[in-house]
Amino acid sequence: MSQLSVEKSMQPSLPQTKKKKSGLMRFLKQWDLQLMVIPALALVFVFSYIPMYGILISFQDYKIGSSFTSSPWVGFKHFNYFFNSPEFGVVMRNTIVISFLKFLIGFPAPIMLALMLNEVRNMAFKRTVQTVTYLPYFMSWVIVGGLVSSLLSVDSGAINMLLERFNLISQPINFLSLPEYFWGILITTNVWKEIGFGSIVYLAAIAGVDPHTYEAASIDGASRFKQIYLITLPSIMPVVTIFMILAIGNLLSAGFEDILILAADKSLRDVSDVIDTYVVRVGIENYRYSFATAVGLFKAVVSVGLLTLANLIARRSGNSLW
Repeated sequence: MSQLSVEKSMQPSLPQTKKKKSGLMRFLKQWDLQLMVIPALALVFVFSYIPMYGILISFQDYKIGSSFTSSPWVGFKHFNYFFNSPEFGVVMRNTIVISFLKFLIGFPAPIMLALMLNEVRNMAFKRTVQTVTYLPYFMSWVIVGGLVSSLLSVDSGAINMLLERFNLISQPINFLSLPEYFWGILITTNVWKEIGFGSIVYLAAIAGVDPHTYEAASIDGASRFKQIYLITLPSIMPVVTIFMILAIGNLLSAGFEDILILAADKSLRDVSDVIDTYVVRVGIENYRYSFATAVGLFKAVVSVGLLTLANLIARRSGNSLW
């Protein structure tokens, strides 16, 4: 009996040793690939992990010139100030609303464009549309902001001129100074700038679908819309799910450069002030680095929570990130 027990106790250790050896052998066989990853890991470690030490100042009254260890500890003072500030409600409302609108409109837009381009059979027209749509992605927000300002200008803006010519308005409208138009302008500009480049990923995923499935579906009498619904969308759903998880994790990142440029008028602050612009305006410009770090840490914690929650929900469909 003792000999049998010894043999049984030795049996589970064999697969573990084999796994360790197989993992080590696979690593050694791919040593050249592993070396290529080391610079990227070093960059992430140096620029993403080492600066995390600076999070400490969110619990301190940090002053320029003093060290992290010598600054006085104040606990959750800066967090309490942010939560109790009169601007907290406005900032959070603008952040959530703008992020939700960008997600609701901006997330499905590249998918729809990719589906439509996939149905185009004229390759010259398809390539032209692709080039025209993803070209704005490579323009900086300074250039895009200048174009939008020119289009919406009161004096010689094309939008006001068209509206006046069709008798839709009696006098020019200063769109970039009226709060009721800001969210629409911001979301439309973001979609126009990002839709083309975002569709490239989905077009690549669609290109990986087996064409024989479309042939079989057409033989069975399925229309093009049914093929999109029953074949294309389910095939690219893993890619869609991954990007959706990442988008949900960035729900508190309502934008910075686009809002800073398009909302230059201070009259738009009630509808344009989000967490990122608030941190720059109240924290950085007033040299309140501890307060700015505290607000950034709050945003990061909430974003990680949203990312984890979205990943848990997506795991039920088998398309989670981890």
